Amino acid sequence: MMDSVTTAQPAAPAEAAPAAAEPSEPPQEKVTAQDAGLIEPSAPVTPAVRARGVCLVTLTVLAVLFSLKLAQEFIVPVVMAIVVAYALDPAVTLMERARLPRALGTVVLMSAIAVALVGLFYVTQDQVADIVHALPEISGKLSRTLGGLWSGDGSFLEKLRGAASFLQDSGKAPPAGQVVVAKSDGGLTDILLWGSKSVASFVGQATMCVFLVFFLLLSGNAFKRKFVKVAGKTLSQKKISVHMLDQINSSIHMYMAMMLVTNVALALLSWAAFRLLGLENAATWAIVAGALHIIPYFGPLLTAVGTGIAGLVQFGELGPALAVALSSVAIALLMGVVITTWMSGRIAKMNAVAVFILLLLFTWLWGVWGTLLSVPIAFIAKVVADHIEGLEAVSEFLGE
Repeated sequence: MMDSVTTAQPAAPAEAAPAAAEPSEPPQEKVTAQDAGLIEPSAPVTPAVRARGVCLVTLTVLAVLFSLKLAQEFIVPVVMAIVVAYALDPAVTLMERARLPRALGTVVLMSAIAVALVGLFYVTQDQVADIVHALPEISGKLSRTLGGLWSGDGSFLEKLRGAASFLQDSGKAPPAGQVVVAKSDGGLTDILLWGSKSVASFVGQATMCVFLVFFLLLSGNAFKRKFVKVAGKTLSQKKISVHMLDQINSSIHMYMAMMLVTNVALALLSWAAFRLLGLENAATWAIVAGALHIIPYFGPLLTAVGTGIAGLVQFGELGPALAVALSSVAIALLMGVVITTWMSGRIAKMNAVAVFILLLLFTWLWGVWGTLLSVPIAFIAKVVADHIEGLEAVSEFLGE
């Protein structure tokens, strides 16, 4: 029967065996022409370009710094005059609004400043004369005292006691018939010669600065308009320049006003402390303390050294001399570190480390003038870095 007979069906084609069952061949790596040595590998471009840019920036900065150092006699009076003119401009502008010609207002303001300085010198001339007349005696006592400290046997405290007793006995007249031989001090002569040259240079630069301040006050906003005109071509660029100049103007005004108030307060506190401790010529030393406080950090140190030496020569004892010097330091710390530093941070939003680094830099560049100008220059640099594209790193470094 056909139905009962089964025919053998051809077997279905077997499915492909899994790949794991077959022997696997190792994958062949793709060989590129670069690996074969036909093409040399290309060197990275970005690091070389960055290194070249860093080197160019470093060389440019060094060239600018040494140029500023070599051109000190020209640049310092210009920068000082600009800062002083910024500080005095509101008074001249106020007189101009009162319908006083700007030239006459400038003459009146600078004459008033000159009269105030002459009056201050007239009030303190007697005390200044006493200090000047006592300089040879002070230098002799100081040199002999320091020589006694570092020579001879005994402990350091014994040397201090011996120096104090020598100071006390040095005020007595020499015995009858004894000849006093004055010994010349070559080191003191060299110091005085160096100091006279420094004073002469200071007076010369100050004179140039005074004339430049006068002409800048006469010009008014002429240079500001010229700067805005050449700073940018578009209206937005001109607006940025105007805003930057306004911020510089405001920062310098606030800083100079703060320095005036704090220095007057420091002079008054120093006068009260010196009078309380019995220091002679207290008013003169207080004025010196207020004037030197303009120099950040170094000014109070010079005041402490000077008042300490004056106290040591006057009292002949180490305790009162240290009390005078420490009182000067305490008042300077109160007014300088607490008030001035806090107010400076509020005015320019700068950190103290950056300000101190700039102070050291400009002191190295320009000496005492650089120390005086370091903080205003730091304010100006912070404002400029905030408004110019590409100086974000400088702004971040100077900021809080």
